[in-house]
Amino acid sequence: MTWVLFLALAQAAAPTQIERGEARFHDAAKGCGACHAMKGKGTAVGPDLKDMSRLSPKAIAMGVRSTVTQYVQVVKLKSGEQFPAMPPKDNATEIYDLSKMPPAAIKATKADVASTSANNDWKHPAVAMKLSPDEMADLVAYIRFAGANNRQPVSPDDVQ
Repeated sequence: MTWVLFLALAQAAAPTQIERGEARFHDAAKGCGACHAMKGKGTAVGPDLKDMSRLSPKAIAMGVRSTVTQYVQVVKLKSGEQFPAMPPKDNATEIYDLSKMPPAAIKATKADVASTSANNDWKHPAVAMKLSPDEMADLVAYIRFAGANNRQPVSPDDVQ
């Protein structure tokens, strides 16, 4: 009887797949939250992942593994400084240098930009993480939950 109680307590203490994914997403050293915000946590530098959260697990995993993204361009400021960034919106007061991890905010407006060009060097940081199928499934489960309130478990087979 004691071992049944111990087993029940151990299972209750084990983090759920969504909780493991959330911890990975918001990991201070190499988590997605350095560039993306979900459920009010993180930094909204990168694209909003809410729309992505409604896709299939395989499609979400493909997005996480993407290398060069359509959103990132090389921004050259009139001061001569150049770095990969999301092109600034009209009302922006800062531009994030994506070559830094976490991204560094540079005080600049759209008027401070001399030019933008195609990005050929910057890679999505998630590619360097080399997540295992189990870790990717946890991350995808969290993205689906945080963006679409979907609590269905994600199998590692679904993200390969």
